[in-house]
Formats: sequence, C-alpha cells, structure tokens
Amino acid sequence: MKTFLRLDHTHPTSLPPEFVDDDVRYPESLVLRFLEEYTQPGDQVFDPFAGFGTTLVAAEALDRNGYGIEIDPAKLSYARSRMHRPERLLQGDARQLLDYPLPRFTFAMTSPPFMTRDEVDNPLTDYRERGHGYRAYLDELRGIFAQLRQRMQLAGVVVVEVANLKIGGMLTPLAWDVAEQIGRVLHFDGEVVVCWDRYGYGYDHSYCLVFSVI
Repeated sequence: MKTFLRLDHTHPTSLPPEFVDDDVRYPESLVLRFLEEYTQPGDQVFDPFAGFGTTLVAAEALDRNGYGIEIDPAKLSYARSRMHRPERLLQGDARQLLDYPLPRFTFAMTSPPFMTRDEVDNPLTDYRERGHGYRAYLDELRGIFAQLRQRMQLAGVVVVEVANLKIGGMLTPLAWDVAEQIGRVLHFDGEVVVCWDRYGYGYDHSYCLVFSVI
C-alpha cells in the first residue's frame, strides 16, 4: 500500500441535523482503501469507537462482517439504522472491551476521540466526565488496544486514524503520542500520511498508523 494518499474529505450521506456540529467522521473512501488492502470477503472487522458507523458500513459494503462498540446512545441508534446487521454494533465502553461477546478479528480500524493537552473532560466517556489529564487519557487508550490485541487473530492488522492538533497556538503531538502508546502493546508497522482537501485541527493531513499482532 502507498504511504501517502490524497483524498477528498467527503461523505456519501449527510448526518441528521442533530449531529451536524459533531461530524468528525473519516470518509468511507479511506476505510475502503484499507479494507481492500488487508481483508477478504467474510473477514471479521472491528471498530472500538464506532461513532456513526463508517467503518462498519464500509465493511458490509465489501461483504465483510462489521462489529463495533459505541458509548453514545444517539450515535449508536443512527449507526445501527445504516447497517445490515445492526446487532453487531454494541452499546458500551471500549475500556471494558473484553467484557463484550465479540469474535476474533482479522482487521480493526478506528479513530479515537481526540484530546488536547489542556482538555479537562475525558474523551473516552464521550466528554461527559472529568478526566485526569492528557497522560491518563493516553494510558487508558493504551489499555483499550491491549485488550483489543487479545481479540485479534495472529497477524491481524489494526489501523488508527489520528492527527496532531494545533489549536489556539498550542500544539498537542497526539499522533506521535498515540503511536508511542499503542506501539507498546501492538507492533508498529508504520504510517500512511493522508492529505485531505480539507481537514481541521490546524492541519490538512492526518496519519493512519498501522499496527499488527505478532
């Protein structure tokens, strides 16, 4: 697979009005690239932060089996409405991933909820609870992927879309920090730089970090 992609940040469907201000989806076109590279029809695909269901809908479109976890009931309901097998998307907390009845996966792709260094609410609770700081967030994120490792097949691939954040004159090297933390529990294979026509967070590109189970 190429290590540099140019893609339009567009979506085949618009979100309902109540979600417009919370549209942080990555495009299905990005997911399709990685699914075609790393999976075959019938494979089990997973997203621990399923959001609006982009990964799962793309997986089903290519005859893969999409599973996910989403903490927010409203997003969960919308995502399920787009799926052929909505029962495979579970409401829950990714920090308790091993508590859920899930199969072993060939491939996982996700974008975790982002956090800046000065943010006070915990993204992993859908920003509904006070957190314990940026380092604690990274520790919890590492714990989620440590659990995911136990649900992955040997030689399975995990792709994490993430960006560094340049907001209000402050830089949070989120992509670098996430790579370092997840790299403690999964083998870091490298990154794919994705250059978008528009993105956000002070940048016009993001990174797809590629990990594997060895």
